[in-house]
Amino acid sequence: MEPNVLDIKNGLNFRDLGGYKTKSGQLVKPQKVIRSAKLSELSDQDLQYLSDYGLIADVDFRSPEEQAAEPDRYPEHATYHFVPVFPTDETKSSEQADALQKSFSRDPHAGFENMVKTYADIVKMPSAQKAYRQFFDILLSNDDENGAVLFHCTAGKDRTGMGAVYLLSALGVDGHTIRQDYLATNDLIQPMVEKNLAAARKHGATDALLANIQDLGTVSGAFLDSALATIDAEYGSMRDYLQDELKLTPAEKRDLRELYLQ
Repeated sequence: MEPNVLDIKNGLNFRDLGGYKTKSGQLVKPQKVIRSAKLSELSDQDLQYLSDYGLIADVDFRSPEEQAAEPDRYPEHATYHFVPVFPTDETKSSEQADALQKSFSRDPHAGFENMVKTYADIVKMPSAQKAYRQFFDILLSNDDENGAVLFHCTAGKDRTGMGAVYLLSALGVDGHTIRQDYLATNDLIQPMVEKNLAAARKHGATDALLANIQDLGTVSGAFLDSALATIDAEYGSMRDYLQDELKLTPAEKRDLRELYLQ
């Protein structure tokens, strides 16, 4: 199915996860879970839209540096939860490191390889596991029939993408649908990627650097496969990972399905 994109004017990649079908034939409830990119540029009109939509909780997966530079804007009645997946922004800090910058200018595959590693880190790092466990706690506390939880990072693609993978897996959505939701990001953030590429060309970027900007700014099935392969190799399966590393009990999984499925 097509992603349910929200009518947000000053933000990218805002979409409702409602409507996805589970393996048992149930559907994720609409207006209960929203994934997005950053909220710092939202207009008052956007905030009213989210308020009317039922937003009651904002989960911010960004680093402290990102949060300080671009604070979230969210409806005043919503609660804000800062749960950084990484102590620093792993998806960007590597890009800014001098050594890697040189590599990105020379090696057109450096960005791709960096992202493959980052996805394995998302699975293994204690800070990431702690953040996603907190994410589930927030989801489980949402017993408001008309209340929606929003979760996001900066581009809404990597940390947010894995949050969606974990949640949809816990709800029993099939792997193909989860992958399609993950890859849908590329169409929705294309304007931002094109803007970054144009700026780089203007400053005389090498072909290798342009290729890396493309890879660092988008998602790939190979990135998701890196995370899933790490889960299978080191933890057994997604089911085992959710239960043993994110400590999602069978009772909590039932509660999640009660809250978010119809």
